[in-house]
Amino acid sequence: MTTATHTKTQFVVCVDNRDYQASLELHKIYRTKPDEDAEADGDIRIVDESGEDYLYSQKRFVPIRVPSVVRESLVHAH
Repeated sequence: MTTATHTKTQFVVCVDNRDYQASLELHKIYRTKPDEDAEADGDIRIVDESGEDYLYSQKRFVPIRVPSVVRESLVHAH
């Protein structure tokens, strides 16, 4: 992830859930929430399936682009 502010909903895939197996699912797609302060600290705000958001290290995730039909499905699932 970059430290630039997100202009629209972004998605990431979890590639490291060590020490967070109960909270993060390996290889799962997560929606992110813009948070300039978190990004400046190397963190990312992740929205889970309950709609709550939490901070994790950006190193645990890889940003992805999803097709528009998938994007709409993921956004409306939360």
